Amino acid sequence: MEKSSRLPGFHKLSIEDRIEKVKEFAGLSDEDVHLLKSGEPLPIEIADKMIENVIGVMGLPLGIATNFLINGKDYLIPMAIEEPSVVAAASNAAKMLRAGGGIRSNASDSLMIAQVQLVKVPSPHTAKYIILERKAEIIDVANSTNPILQKIGGGVRDVEVRVLDSPVGPMVITHLIVDVKDAMGANTVNTMAEAVAPLLERWTGGKVYLRILSNLADRRLVRSWGKVPKDVLGGEDVVEGIVNAWAFAAADPYRAATHNKGIMNGVIAVALATGQDTRALEAGAHAYAARSGKYSPLTVWEVDGNGDLTGYLEMPMAVGIVGGAVKVNPLAKLSLKILRVRTARELAEVMGAVGLAQNLAALRALATEGIQKGHMKLHARQIAITAGAQENEVDLVVDEMLRRGEIRLDVAEEILRSLRSKK
Repeated sequence: MEKSSRLPGFHKLSIEDRIEKVKEFAGLSDEDVHLLKSGEPLPIEIADKMIENVIGVMGLPLGIATNFLINGKDYLIPMAIEEPSVVAAASNAAKMLRAGGGIRSNASDSLMIAQVQLVKVPSPHTAKYIILERKAEIIDVANSTNPILQKIGGGVRDVEVRVLDSPVGPMVITHLIVDVKDAMGANTVNTMAEAVAPLLERWTGGKVYLRILSNLADRRLVRSWGKVPKDVLGGEDVVEGIVNAWAFAAADPYRAATHNKGIMNGVIAVALATGQDTRALEAGAHAYAARSGKYSPLTVWEVDGNGDLTGYLEMPMAVGIVGGAVKVNPLAKLSLKILRVRTARELAEVMGAVGLAQNLAALRALATEGIQKGHMKLHARQIAITAGAQENEVDLVVDEMLRRGEIRLDVAEEILRSLRSKK
């Protein structure tokens, strides 16, 4: 029987009990549980092999978002993030979307683009013809760099050529369109670009400079859709408020930037938990948001014929479940185990669904009580802890700061002194 991610009261459980629930849901081993409890997600010896000049390891809280029903399957979502309210907001939005049947999410094939830049080409349009005429040879040479990828059904799917005007004159840009399967694919496509570059120079008489992937992965998209019944949201006024908040973002890039940041709160939290390239995801998302020449929101929110809210997200999602930090960082491997995803495509579909839910949560908060109310309550806990409050004192300090409407370190310190003086 499929286990449900609908876990009422999960946030009220002790850490021990939460871990036990996740262990049961995902079939974790005792070693997995020990890793979660240890607080040492990345041994410094491994960190020293990942980057240069290592002196330590920096941790982030790893939380679990509940209630996600995606393509008819229940998921518990690992999220690594320092910002309060994000995990709670995702869980709450997932519960609302669940009432509308859950989130539908579909990712395209794992197609990445490698670019080879030719400059000083004597006849750029003739060069384009020459390159395209020899497409089969280019594909053979590129694929020869990764026979394993070919064996599992991946490899170069197409070759495209663009003659590009630039500030230093015309350039001939060749694109290799590569199916990288379950990898993010950066190293794979970069190697292919390096391999074909000498051929392009020889055939065209131009000079190659850059041979590298593009992070505008617009052939590797995820599309996620969901519906929330108006009564679940709080009525027609709330639905109207959410649509108006989205329309503001659609009309104004200043609002759209923050709108999309809210989407990326969810996407990047899952990316960090699962060892993805967060910079590539951010770059791709924001470039895609500006593809029309105007920076726009990555989601659309509408009212259907019944007055219910519907939302749609479309964005690049270049993620992998093999290679890179995914297989090096123990907690990244464990997060993928908790997610129970079998392919990079499924991971992309999950992350798109989380982005949609995160956006819904932010827009609903903005359209009702405002974003600060829930956020500041959680922020107050951090302030209380920073002030030195012990476990039995934190809630008392938080409650008093909220009562006063003053969420500041000096106020927390003053409240803490007062509490202790009465003991």
